[in-house]
Amino acid sequence: MVIKKFEPTSTGLCRLTPDQGAVFYIRKEYLEHIDFEGIYAGAEFSDDEVSELLDAGLASVVELKAITYLARCEQCRFKLSSKLAQKGYEKKYINMALDFLESKNLLSDSRFASAWLNGRRTNHYEGRSKLSAELASRGISREIAAAALDEFFTENDEFEICCKAYKKLSGKGKSDEKLISSLMSAGFSWKLIKSVMEEIENP
Repeated sequence: MVIKKFEPTSTGLCRLTPDQGAVFYIRKEYLEHIDFEGIYAGAEFSDDEVSELLDAGLASVVELKAITYLARCEQCRFKLSSKLAQKGYEKKYINMALDFLESKNLLSDSRFASAWLNGRRTNHYEGRSKLSAELASRGISREIAAAALDEFFTENDEFEICCKAYKKLSGKGKSDEKLISSLMSAGFSWKLIKSVMEEIENP
């Protein structure tokens, strides 16, 4: 393959026009063996090198699709990877693109976890263990989840959240064992539930 045109863009992606086939974009970070400085109009590449250039092009396609999801809201790597796979992209190119986005802090499980917790509190009254399990189901590591939860409960009193959950469930007619069971399912510890019950029932 011979390069007819090679045009950098403001995003860091470069528009590559080959002598045959369609125009595609590549990024320096997606190249492993090819010297980026050796790509210019008139440069010629072997079949193996063409394969690497095409891999970089496919990773760039995945990157652009991932960016459209990230533009809507924070994403976690696990869920974003699943969304991209459902679109038919290969795992190899998904990993290449997401590794790059993480390296630029455009994709962050830590930032996602904080955003998710703050959004969750609007309509849910849940304790640490339930929130931790929810984050784990989204592929968030134990360490990242713990840090996000520590920050969340520094700003949001778990006791007060449990009180709100208690009152909400009581308002729905739950009491005694059913009420306690529901609170425990919502992630509150028995020790915390007991303290809340004493506070509300014996003011």
